Amino acid sequence: MNAYKHAPLIHVVEDIISLDPAMRFAAIIDLKGNILESIMKDGKTSLKSQKEEEHFCVQVAQRRKMRQEFDKTLGKVRFVNVEREKVTQIVLYPKRKTVYFTLEPEVSAKKKLLIINRVKKMTSHL
Repeated sequence: MNAYKHAPLIHVVEDIISLDPAMRFAAIIDLKGNILESIMKDGKTSLKSQKEEEHFCVQVAQRRKMRQEFDKTLGKVRFVNVEREKVTQIVLYPKRKTVYFTLEPEVSAKKKLLIINRVKKMTSHL
């Protein structure tokens, strides 16, 4: 059974952000793109303003809907990984929520996959 099944969302994002020193930000977003809970790692500064963060999350929800059009032919999305110069962005699609988190750039693929798999287990109930 998932230990997070009944945990408040704040505990889930706190545990996600504490998984690795490379973590920067974690958020749980509803299917419309509203941020339900988010946290920035202590000592890190946001690369986006609050307004930009909210706009970005709405776009994450829109892209999820667009990607679902291909679920039947290509299968469901396991995760989305965007590599930028200043940050690595990861998006996961549990059933009813979207999990978005960022890492410092240049994290190895092996380390990223370990983090992704741990976050998937932590959020599989959402």
